[in-house]
Amino acid sequence: MACRLVTLVAAILTASMSTSSAFGQTATPVSDPTVQRQLEQGAYLAQAGDCAACHSAPKGQPFAGGLAMATPFGVVYSTNITPDPEHGIGQYSFEEFDRAVREGVARDGHHLYPAMPYTAFAKVSLSDMRALYAYFRQGIKPAPTANRQSDLRWPLSMRSLMAAWNLLYLKKGEYASDTSRSASWNRGAYLVQGLGHCGACHTPRGIAGQEKSFSESDGKHYLVGASTDNWFASNLTADLGTGLSAWTEKEIVEYLKTGRTARSAAFGAMAQVVGESTQHLRDEDLTAIAEYLKSLPPASGATIAPTTEAAGAATSSLRAGAMVGRGAQLYLDNCNACHHSDGAGAPRTFPALAKSEVVNAKDATSLIHIVLTGSAMPSTKVAPSALAMPDFGWRLSDQDAADVLSFVRSSWGNQVPPVTANDVEHLRKLLVFR
Repeated sequence: MACRLVTLVAAILTASMSTSSAFGQTATPVSDPTVQRQLEQGAYLAQAGDCAACHSAPKGQPFAGGLAMATPFGVVYSTNITPDPEHGIGQYSFEEFDRAVREGVARDGHHLYPAMPYTAFAKVSLSDMRALYAYFRQGIKPAPTANRQSDLRWPLSMRSLMAAWNLLYLKKGEYASDTSRSASWNRGAYLVQGLGHCGACHTPRGIAGQEKSFSESDGKHYLVGASTDNWFASNLTADLGTGLSAWTEKEIVEYLKTGRTARSAAFGAMAQVVGESTQHLRDEDLTAIAEYLKSLPPASGATIAPTTEAAGAATSSLRAGAMVGRGAQLYLDNCNACHHSDGAGAPRTFPALAKSEVVNAKDATSLIHIVLTGSAMPSTKVAPSALAMPDFGWRLSDQDAADVLSFVRSSWGNQVPPVTANDVEHLRKLLVFR
């Protein structure tokens, strides 16, 4: 069964290279200590924003662009943001760079698509923008890589339409501190809402592709979970059973730093976010993020908590070999060795399925995805072993996968609707198997 069933799936499509390689690229050394500090701050901020993930194609030079990002409206290719004067940002003034990042308008005046999360970056402070500009102009090597044209359906291929979109959905202005909250809470809010752009994956989008909320004070949809790139980015609010209600701040920090906790592990795109971005953040910033996330109120209508009633029935049945239904037999044959008959797994090795937030999510997309294609934990400095769950898509039929997942979602106190063979078939057609 899914060897990494977790909360906090995140981000936009990520490239396969490591952040260490991306941020190891440096230009000519700087002798001025003030400039050097600014470059180091810019590098840290670029890491916090996980810029390399989207602006680096697999096996390509860091920040040279070319990564294909699938959207409901077509494919968008990330751009070259190295200091190359022809294809990158080598001729950008600070004002032009700032406008592109925080307002979504390129140097030549054309509008960027919101696959670039400028609606979140709008909250980044001016001083941080200057540090980012210094880093991207002086801290990385130029790459003469030409940009690729996006392939979007008409009329969305008309970039001029983005001007109207921005009028409706772009809220300009730096993050404004909440004076009723602590400095740490505000730092966490700044990182989550701004550079971290967590809402890009974890907040549902409207018909025009806009995030339905941009902060906890901007509506009930913020970070309640959303489908993205054939995964379900989990609920990060305080909802019982499906959100972070049971998580401590310490567990959130541990997760972002190592990609695993006693209850869960990172999977899918979030494994890369941890490996390339959050593991490198300072402990005080991780603590601030955790403090902010733990303060988010539960989303309306999503307060189902796993029950303890009959939680031991599945365990007893599996241990006795008294299988009731094909799902239980399939679990015993394929999942029990790692996740165990009580669904508890093994701390920091095989994530628990019992009362798991991902298992109890209304949307089972991530569960199906992991069963079909497998996944691996990130390799981090603190936890270097990239433990992996193998794929079962070649072994289990659509009905098999549906049966075993339905068993998991109704056992050990879990109480969510079953998965159907049609659900599995639909996702299988969208995924590429090697």
